[in-house]
Amino acid sequence: MQRKLSKLVGNYLNKSQKFGAHMLIAKATRLTCNRKPYIIELEDGARISTRTIVIATGAQYRKLPLEDLFRFEGAGVYYGANFMEAQLCSGEEVIVVGGGNSAGQAAVFLAQTAKRVHMLVRSTGLAASMSRYLIRRIENTSTITLRPQTEIVAVEGGNHLNSVYWRNSQTGQTEKHEIRHIFVMTGADPNTGWLDGCVMLDSKGFIKTGSDLSPENLSAAGWPLTRQPYLLETSLPGVFAAGDVRGGSIKRVASGVGEGSVAISFVHKVLQE
Repeated sequence: MQRKLSKLVGNYLNKSQKFGAHMLIAKATRLTCNRKPYIIELEDGARISTRTIVIATGAQYRKLPLEDLFRFEGAGVYYGANFMEAQLCSGEEVIVVGGGNSAGQAAVFLAQTAKRVHMLVRSTGLAASMSRYLIRRIENTSTITLRPQTEIVAVEGGNHLNSVYWRNSQTGQTEKHEIRHIFVMTGADPNTGWLDGCVMLDSKGFIKTGSDLSPENLSAAGWPLTRQPYLLETSLPGVFAAGDVRGGSIKRVASGVGEGSVAISFVHKVLQE
């Protein structure tokens, strides 16, 4: 998957350069937004002035604190549950780690094809972190087993995950299970710290865009234009967000690429204003 993504990005970069785009590989550390043009400060101290920006800095998915976990990412350990992963583990037992709505949705989805779905949560239950509707769906699905106060403590395997050790924090008992698929649905932290408060964020730190920006949000941000923000435009005119860093995004490569293309079309509109 990583090689395919790298190839896809490489193809886009090559095409962009053919149309005259200049590529600079650098780390942005701060956005200065109290004047136009905006200023992006880089790690080496350089400053780039610009009228428009597309923020696509993604998010860091929270991982289990296991030493060997990275060995099995994409080979038994996954951070999303879609059709492809569901087919990979069809007829097998799987583990879903997490007690939020995304974990509940993944468990219900995977239960359609998996032999058994073990939901591991560190708390005593789901009521405090999951919608009642999803809890009912889980309770009514016979192939989902909820395991509260339980967490994974070790993983084993060769080229692919083969077995998992989990421990119940209440009893202290550790069990080994030959399960080849773990879905880690414990959330993600968006890479937005460098924005220095320039754009409106949601309660989880993801960037608000378009219709998700309420009149109160725009008023608080001092939105200066008579028009409303374009699709994918942030609370800062001419600054757009695409992909995992954006609140409400689907968190998939294909959708992120699509959002980037849409954002660029609106960049052209802003530049013509």
